[in-house]
Amino acid sequence: MSKNYHFIAVGGSVMHNLALSMAAKGYKVTGSDDEIYEPSRTRLQQAGILPSEKGWFPDKIHPSLDGIILGMHARQDNPELQRAIALNLPIYSFPEFIYEQSKEKKRIVISGSHGKTTITSMVLHVLKFHGLNFDYLVGAQIEGFDLMVKLSDAPIIIIEGDEYLTSPMDRRPKFFHYHHHVLLMSGIAWDHFNVFPTFDHYLEQFKMLVSMTPDGGEFIYCAKDPEVKNLGENAPRRFTSTPYEAHPYEIEEGITYLLTSEGRLAIAVFGEHNLQNLQGALEICKSIGVNEAGFYDAISHFKGAAKRQEIVAQSNHGIFYRDFAHAPSKLKATVEAVKAQFPGRNLVAVQELHTYSSLNKDFLHNYAHTFDAADEAIIYLNPKAVSLKKLELMDEHTLRKGFGREDLILFTSIGDLKDHLESKSYENSNLLMMSSGNYDDMDLTILKNKFNQ
Repeated sequence: MSKNYHFIAVGGSVMHNLALSMAAKGYKVTGSDDEIYEPSRTRLQQAGILPSEKGWFPDKIHPSLDGIILGMHARQDNPELQRAIALNLPIYSFPEFIYEQSKEKKRIVISGSHGKTTITSMVLHVLKFHGLNFDYLVGAQIEGFDLMVKLSDAPIIIIEGDEYLTSPMDRRPKFFHYHHHVLLMSGIAWDHFNVFPTFDHYLEQFKMLVSMTPDGGEFIYCAKDPEVKNLGENAPRRFTSTPYEAHPYEIEEGITYLLTSEGRLAIAVFGEHNLQNLQGALEICKSIGVNEAGFYDAISHFKGAAKRQEIVAQSNHGIFYRDFAHAPSKLKATVEAVKAQFPGRNLVAVQELHTYSSLNKDFLHNYAHTFDAADEAIIYLNPKAVSLKKLELMDEHTLRKGFGREDLILFTSIGDLKDHLESKSYENSNLLMMSSGNYDDMDLTILKNKFNQ
């Protein structure tokens, strides 16, 4: 008989993907949420599992349910959650449920403060290219994959392992729950200031994760990151430790080429950090059984993960990029990558400060010199977002001091930012807009046209 699961906070990005995956697998799926945005709403509706009303309804929780899947968006006092506890129903956080569904599989977890989605996307692309049977969990919608989650009878699962909190009931990082056999760690740069108030507290989570590697397992680590290198070099000898650095490459006329034993190979992604990501993906694929030739054959067709150096529009004289970068290390790496790829072009770089950490004055010093490679550096702050997080709105002087740039420009009105960007000529220029937010759904039509001329 088909199992029956209810999702509390079904509208979340990864939560609704899991719900869709389970419905496709034949489970009976129901859900609730107090707000469901696009594209989650339409996708759930098409699958026949969109809640008929917004809100929380304890009568949806009944003894015949096989389990509850609890999203991070739900609060501890959620009435559906309280009803499930009263009925003593099995309650799974998202990562706990993924583990429950993959206990018999080889579990490969990709961790780190940056590059997780790109490395996971590269690995998935290679495995799919070669027609291999695998399950996965990735933190973004990627080209060639309908869902961000797949659960089947495949023998392996590739998991993007996030260090953020598991659920309202479990304040541990998600990645502790996957119980990996193979672990990759890309880098450690302090993030989630609201959850990990000190760097040492943040670092401790990754130390504990490495210690969970089982006997005979493998730890693949980026040796260019000093913290990760230290963990790798001091890891117990009961499992294999495999260091990696950036894959050898060269740039010629705005194109990055891998330098392989078979010659040069043009690829779509670029930047030192992405060449590190690529080498990490290669090491994972080798651990699964894909040889180097097979990896190169596939990776030459990889276009990149969504919102990671994503090309919005381009012409012969400039490119308009958008990128998910928000933490200091991500911002610095992305700005430097675009400038290095096109050193002769003017680079206009815009950053929307959107996360709790980035909007917090006490964390701002971590952004020092992250914008140095840009020719023009712009910050956008939405006063409403700052107010919702109960933080102080920083002024231009504070931001200039924090970023270490006296010429940094601040906008607190999306209309003013839009007018400024649209007034510019982008002849021999690149525009890079970075954020984990959406710039208040700013209309990009005119900007796109400037790069399509």
